[in-house]
Amino acid sequence: MSTTEATLAPEARAPQPVRPDQRRRERRHPEQGWSDVCAYADLIPERGVCAMIGGTQVAVFRTFDGDLYALSNLDPFSGAHVLSRGILGTRDGVPTVASPMYKQVFDLRTGVCLDDPRVALPAYGVRRAGGRVEVAVPDERRR
Repeated sequence: MSTTEATLAPEARAPQPVRPDQRRRERRHPEQGWSDVCAYADLIPERGVCAMIGGTQVAVFRTFDGDLYALSNLDPFSGAHVLSRGILGTRDGVPTVASPMYKQVFDLRTGVCLDDPRVALPAYGVRRAGGRVEVAVPDERRR
């Protein structure tokens, strides 16, 4: 590990390759289009995670209230897949995520940018099924 990498936070370090036996298979419920993402308990409140579903990066968020939201992870202003690293908050009672790049704020419920309503992210269905979190990404969004 280089000296620079040693001073970076763990999440800022270069990703390590994953062996094929370590990869989890995407578990999809085809009759409903729901894909298993993770255990609900694994989601830290007020933080996001990125899930790859059918080739699409999805940002999944859990609020302090326990609500779940799922949006595209692609920041339309920077072109970077970073929204899962955004800052959660509220604006006029609306749950939001602020992009870590240029700080545009998006409605977690709809994906609409509150700073420029002409721009919107795809918002996906998300649910808690037992102790698991599932996300529905339409087939036309899958790559």
